[in-house]
Amino acid sequence: MQKLKLYGAISLAMLFWSFSFIWTRQAILSFPPITLVTLRLVIASVLLFLVSKVAGKFQVMRREDVKWFLLLAFFEPFLYYIGETYGLTMVESTLASVIISTIPLFAPILAYFLLKEKISIANIAGILVSLSGVFLVIYEPKNGLTTNPWGIVLMFLAVFSAICYTTTLRKISTHYSTFNVIFYQSLVGLFFFIPTFLITDYSTFTFSKVTTQGLFALFMLAVFASVIAFVLFAGVVRKIGVARTNVFVNLIPVFTAILAWWLLDENLTALKFAGIAITVIGLFVSQLGKFKFKLKQIKGTEY
Repeated sequence: MQKLKLYGAISLAMLFWSFSFIWTRQAILSFPPITLVTLRLVIASVLLFLVSKVAGKFQVMRREDVKWFLLLAFFEPFLYYIGETYGLTMVESTLASVIISTIPLFAPILAYFLLKEKISIANIAGILVSLSGVFLVIYEPKNGLTTNPWGIVLMFLAVFSAICYTTTLRKISTHYSTFNVIFYQSLVGLFFFIPTFLITDYSTFTFSKVTTQGLFALFMLAVFASVIAFVLFAGVVRKIGVARTNVFVNLIPVFTAILAWWLLDENLTALKFAGIAITVIGLFVSQLGKFKFKLKQIKGTEY
């Protein structure tokens, strides 16, 4: 029963992150990308602060950790959201989710250069298989590669940022609860986004273009994608480990493809479905060497 609860929680987190590609596509019709992310972080930070105070779990940031939180927030949310949000103005939601789902593939490469961790044959094979799947998603038999290449570059910027974020996260003291780490990364992220907003969007943004659908998408992004999904994901990681949790990332492109076809009328051809399937297979291949350890004891723990 406890395992079912944990797997349900991580699947729900993946569903919310899949919806985030749909909500972002809807929200950018009302808000410029930087404005959207800034408002999203404001709402998320306020919500996280209120919940932590009410629950009596608020922790003050220690001076020696300021530099690590600045670096953490620079990679995510700042660089990550710039890559993802601007990228989604140029590529379809399905392709964006497929590229983002390759994060677990490329993480070992950075770990090799920075932490001297070994790269397994399974990692290399998984990367090659998944990249071939991404190619099929962006390839049109009659028209060739029709996707905006800058959109792909921006989405891979988000991938790179997420990997750097994970590496930096190891430097954050275990003194902080997961909830407080998420709060501070959102709050510090505003120190990067507010000046950027003032430079890029402040003089041209007007609420007259904001629709009800745009406001709804913004709210859903802030509450479900920026808060609840992160809390669910981090909670499960602490129970079953990073390797097993990352396998569930494979669900994101599948969920997003179905949601984009259903809600955004994105074209979902047999070739794209094949590309998604191959990408997911590559992700599983890359994780093969990580399943030698046993599932940690979770009996008696609380989610």
